[in-house]
Amino acid sequence: MMGLDLARAFDPALLARDCGIEPDPWQADLLRRHPRRALLCCSRQSGKTAACVLAAIWCALYEPSALVLILSPSLRQSSEVFRTLMLFYDKLKDAPELRQESVLRCELANGSRIISLPGTEKTVRGYSKADLVIIDEAARVEDQLLAAVRPMMAVSEGGGRLIALSTPAGKRGWFYEAWTGGSADWHRVRVPASECPRITAEFLAEELKELGAQRFSEEYELAFLEPDEAVFPTAIVDAAFVPEIRPLWM
Repeated sequence: MMGLDLARAFDPALLARDCGIEPDPWQADLLRRHPRRALLCCSRQSGKTAACVLAAIWCALYEPSALVLILSPSLRQSSEVFRTLMLFYDKLKDAPELRQESVLRCELANGSRIISLPGTEKTVRGYSKADLVIIDEAARVEDQLLAAVRPMMAVSEGGGRLIALSTPAGKRGWFYEAWTGGSADWHRVRVPASECPRITAEFLAEELKELGAQRFSEEYELAFLEPDEAVFPTAIVDAAFVPEIRPLWM
């Protein structure tokens, strides 16, 4: 047991295999890197949620008394993500006993807690010293959520870890700005459907036919498209502003 536990601690990819998942190379790399800040722009069914759930389990196992928060746009999504996490956890041999368990949270014998919540500013306030925060469907949660989340990690060791995962949802919102902003603070992972070994070319051809080129390019090819309600393209609006001219009110 000791040897297995040490092996999992040093190589999280082994933890994934013990949970019944053979990680794709990008998943194994993410789990081993432990990036402090990560953006995952990945297609539907590419394994982004599984990778983050495994990161949550590893953190709870090997950082005693850790607090892991998983935030999703809705209560339904929160419960589904947590259900996936518990299915993985139940497959682990010699995993720590659960002191408490409900449909949205659990506490391990080592004092670590994993809590899954609807991702709104109101529901997440009140938590502090979060060791790992995972924002699911980050392009579809309120922009105010990030402002509410970051202070939770202010006194966490190393400033805590934040992983945001999503498919694109237009050229707007903090996820789009962070992805395209060029800041080196973020570790970025991009996985289109064509690079997922579990998604066949035949299925993608069928989806392209059914969804149309625009919706397909967003869901599977990770294109950031103009919002449907936009009168002018984002590039034209941005080009109308130049930093050389000072506003009259300054």
